[in-house]
Amino acid sequence: MSGKSESIKIEASASMSNLGSGFDILGISVNIVSDEVIVEKRDDKKIIIQDIIPSDFNIPTVVEKNTCGFAVKSLLDNYDIDQGITISIIKKLGIGSGLGSSAASAVAGVCAVNELFSLGLENKDLLNFALEGEQIASKAIHADNVAPCLFGGVVLINNYEPINIIELPFPDNLYFTLIYPDIEIKTSQARSILPKEIRFGDAVFQTGKTAGLIAGFYEKNIEIISESIEDRLAESYRKHLIPYYDEIKNVAFENGATAFNISGSGPTVFAVSDNYATAEKIGQIIQEFLYGKSIGSNSYISKVNPNPPRAIG
Repeated sequence: MSGKSESIKIEASASMSNLGSGFDILGISVNIVSDEVIVEKRDDKKIIIQDIIPSDFNIPTVVEKNTCGFAVKSLLDNYDIDQGITISIIKKLGIGSGLGSSAASAVAGVCAVNELFSLGLENKDLLNFALEGEQIASKAIHADNVAPCLFGGVVLINNYEPINIIELPFPDNLYFTLIYPDIEIKTSQARSILPKEIRFGDAVFQTGKTAGLIAGFYEKNIEIISESIEDRLAESYRKHLIPYYDEIKNVAFENGATAFNISGSGPTVFAVSDNYATAEKIGQIIQEFLYGKSIGSNSYISKVNPNPPRAIG
């Protein structure tokens, strides 16, 4: 991208975090567009958030209170860039989905600035700036949506101080059915209900499952991956925020799912299978179940998305 360009539009994908046992340390990019961000140079030194589409999401347009705006400002300030810019954010999935919407805004914003000003930064250099933006929404530093959105694929956050990302291999026939009910759960709310301490036995269980999940990805073994998507840290607390969660989970297993859990903080839930037909069937039947309970929903089928954000338009 030429440094003479006056504007750029970046598309960032949705992501699933935690994957059951990998709380705050594992994330996957999926083939669903979450956000598009347009960054355009101005004739002054101001950073302006001009549009957020749709406009009824009640997302702050003050730069310091907006995930994309704050991430972009942090990057510009760090490199002493005083060129003004206008930011437009197009939300494709809404907010509070459990699919990394706020992370996608922050990631798309810093990628756009990197390209627009020809900074030549690698993803590892952009990560911390995107995390600063994500913190605005979640009230905590966690990279399990930001990192997969930025790098693509499956990522393990091995350390936070300093942050260290490990990209994991994955099987080609790993399918996810994602069901997004028509409700909103704020990440900060979902984190606030988690316990401050856990039982020693639960910690041992969780450690074993997390290790199994990572091993399953390295071996590209869906059976091991599925057996390891179990969680004692968050699922039992957060499932009460999702109507009919236990019933939906049972429906998924009855129709061929090999694993089931909450995507991030919800309300999106996901089922695992090894073929498209089963993944599609699970989505249709769960949607029918929810419709019978007067709850609308969207269903998506995705393999792991290996690609980072890209310029479009």
